[in-house]
Amino acid sequence: MHADVHHLLHTFESAELRSGASEFRIPRATLRTRIGWTLVEVGLRLTAQGRETAAPAPRAATAFHPA
Repeated sequence: MHADVHHLLHTFESAELRSGASEFRIPRATLRTRIGWTLVEVGLRLTAQGRETAAPAPRAATAFHPA
């Protein structure tokens, strides 16, 4: 097989594969948006959980002793 013919066949085959693969691609902006909102949700859960566990303990009433 001549190199020119081989190159033409390869070009047509790769173009056909690329057009078929484009049907299965996930849109990048949609994936980026979903990941971003997931990170926001995780962050909000962590901060809400941190407020519940980091609440200060009630202090015992101390007597006032003037100096």
